Amino acid sequence: MPRVYFASDVHLGFPNPEQSQWREHLFVNWLDSIKNDATELYLVGDIFDFWYEYKFVIPKGFVRTLGKLAELVDLGVKVHFFTGNHDVWAFSYLHDEIGATLHFEPFSTEIAGKKFHIAHGDGLGPGEWSYKLLLGIFHSKVAQFLFSTFLHPNLAMRFGHSWSNSSRNGKGLVAPPYMGDDKEHIYMYAKELASKEHFDYMIFGHRHIIVEKEIEPDTHFVMLGDWLTHFSYGVFDGEKFEIRCLEIDKTDKK
Repeated sequence: MPRVYFASDVHLGFPNPEQSQWREHLFVNWLDSIKNDATELYLVGDIFDFWYEYKFVIPKGFVRTLGKLAELVDLGVKVHFFTGNHDVWAFSYLHDEIGATLHFEPFSTEIAGKKFHIAHGDGLGPGEWSYKLLLGIFHSKVAQFLFSTFLHPNLAMRFGHSWSNSSRNGKGLVAPPYMGDDKEHIYMYAKELASKEHFDYMIFGHRHIIVEKEIEPDTHFVMLGDWLTHFSYGVFDGEKFEIRCLEIDKTDKK
């Protein structure tokens, strides 16, 4: 049966290319395993731990992932790529070279008669004004121009990976558990939106935890987990959505 798949927060490149290879191997194998029954694939942000596109330069690495995504597109799978807070500077390369559809904002769509609302999740909901200000700087065309013009790619990539690593190390590899409906900004965003418009499924990444709960009657709120500790993904078969986790031996790191 044709299926639609969802994954987020793979953070390829963390904490460095060598230690990331094992997870990329798992991720590419998973992509290969879904190619025969997938109609669409939604990559819901932070697939890369740091990604910045210059006009003629892209980050080194991830060739197996990019090649597999291009193969899926060539097979007719529609690949959606949502920018997260770690790969916010994805511009046109993934569309032009891979054939992916890029989403820079939350996206609503209908799949097999069900309404979906999909977003990475960073900066949504009330509060977090300092973080939202930082996001505004990241999205600023002026800041992007200055970054691209005055920082050599070698320096920029070193800075970017150092910033990403410090951010993840500061939070810890294992994300804090669900803090409650009144403290989770993404949930509050989804709750407010669902009170105005019906969605069957509201899918988010960013928090690195797995959550499945009913936010309104027949409206399912989902957090996808991650590929750092959960190795989780979502699948929709046209009738129901579920979260699955890879069965892996974490001691068998290549």
